[in-house]
Amino acid sequence: MSPRPPVALTIAGSDPSGGAGIQGDLKTFSALGAYGTAVLTSLTAQSTQGVTGVHVVPADFVRAQLDTLVDDVAVDATKIGMLASAATIEAVLAFLDERADAVPVVVLDPVMVSTAGSRLLAEDAVEPMRQLLPHVSLITPNLPEAAVLLDTDPAEDLDTMRAQAAALREMGAARVLVKGGHLGGDAHATDLWLDDAGEQLLTAPRVPTVNTHGTGCALSSAIAALAPRTGSLLEATRQAKTWLTGTLRAADALHIGHGPGPVHHCHDIWKDENDRKDGDR
Repeated sequence: MSPRPPVALTIAGSDPSGGAGIQGDLKTFSALGAYGTAVLTSLTAQSTQGVTGVHVVPADFVRAQLDTLVDDVAVDATKIGMLASAATIEAVLAFLDERADAVPVVVLDPVMVSTAGSRLLAEDAVEPMRQLLPHVSLITPNLPEAAVLLDTDPAEDLDTMRAQAAALREMGAARVLVKGGHLGGDAHATDLWLDDAGEQLLTAPRVPTVNTHGTGCALSSAIAALAPRTGSLLEATRQAKTWLTGTLRAADALHIGHGPGPVHHCHDIWKDENDRKDGDR
């Protein structure tokens, strides 16, 4: 028998347009060779043009989904995305505290605001989100999210990113990846990694595309998918960032929706149209 693939879990909200959230995470897991499982925290009415509504799954049912899943399936790595409410965060926090052995690697993407500007986290949920930090393996905020967690202004340069990464570590985060994509003004996008061993700057070419829907979801879920194979969250992050650059380069080929389209999760897998036609002959 061949060995089973790594099993990755996403705890997040639904995105009907398929670019972000649960749908995007499951695509990422499959693209990177992990078997995807999912626990839904919310349903959204959403497209590439924005979010028009959020329906939060009751917190006790989120917990029931988690317990039922891990009682049966061995999970190797978990990605946490949109949690939406304080009650949901508290339910997930209790699960992480009580069932830590069932989720050995946890990557937290602290989803608070959509790319289109829609609020995805209730105001009273920010403090519970901060309480999650000591219970996860890695947190991956972008600059606005780091600023909300720290109750400060978003970083506008690398030195401020350093200071904010250090402040998040002081709040209990074991490892921090502050994503620098919002800085702009450069041919490269630089993210800052900070852990017990020190700082690493992870740089990739900035891709000129407006089709970036789901970028944050894709990166955090890619790290979770790759962590079991690499045995290192830093190496998983390096590989995930390289893969994400490929999804952005291929994004313009999808033509999905009328707003900022999704990244191309399956760019390494799908054949182009000519290859498909040749294969049908």
